[in-house]
Amino acid sequence: MSKIYFASDFHLGVPNAEQSLLREKKLVRWLNEVSAEADTIYLVGDLFDFWFEYKHAVPKGYTRLLGTLSALSDKGVRIEVFTGNHDMWMFGYLEQECGVKVHRQPIVLEAQGKKLVLGHGDGLGPGDYGYKFIKRVFAHPLSQWLFARLHPNFGIGMANFWSRRSRATAAQKDAFKGEEHEWLLSYAKARVQQEPDIDYFVFGHRHLPLDLTVNEHCRYVNLGDWFEACSYAVLDQGILELKYYR
Repeated sequence: MSKIYFASDFHLGVPNAEQSLLREKKLVRWLNEVSAEADTIYLVGDLFDFWFEYKHAVPKGYTRLLGTLSALSDKGVRIEVFTGNHDMWMFGYLEQECGVKVHRQPIVLEAQGKKLVLGHGDGLGPGDYGYKFIKRVFAHPLSQWLFARLHPNFGIGMANFWSRRSRATAAQKDAFKGEEHEWLLSYAKARVQQEPDIDYFVFGHRHLPLDLTVNEHCRYVNLGDWFEACSYAVLDQGILELKYYR
């Protein structure tokens, strides 16, 4: 049980209940399979296409995933979750009910003799100033308090409507931009100059499996998504490899 697994961007809930359920079942099969040899499983953001925890209510559904996280945690498998730009409104439910640890910011992970920078990746690097402003608004306690005043039928329904509309431009956003325009690669190159002992940068958010060179001893790996690629990464004996679940 020495391997460390990373996966990201499941976006459960879209484009409809039927396809989301198929994706959820596939994710649950993968979790059960890799848990047999996993020291830790990192789910690196956007597990849900929308998630907001009211004080006494959470979005319905996703019972297979939530049950699996709880069962694996009860067995002693360490599972750590990152908030993404679609599910940043996690306020304790997954920790209390599923036994997972939730991160809101990128972390530095030292394991198997390697140093990794790990996070969802949204808002990092140059550019995308419009999103960075919106993220600050959504993350502000006042905005969250005001949204919580909405009845869940209206608040969750409205959020799901806009979330589904945003997926219409996903194909264009997820195209490879060229190394000079990949903001997370630019972020990695800038940060490794200050911290030259970093071996890997591992992010999600781009919905595009990538394995790119940062410098002669450092790589940037993007975990892709589970709409098409069903991609993930595994760290085994200090070697990080991008793989695909079929």
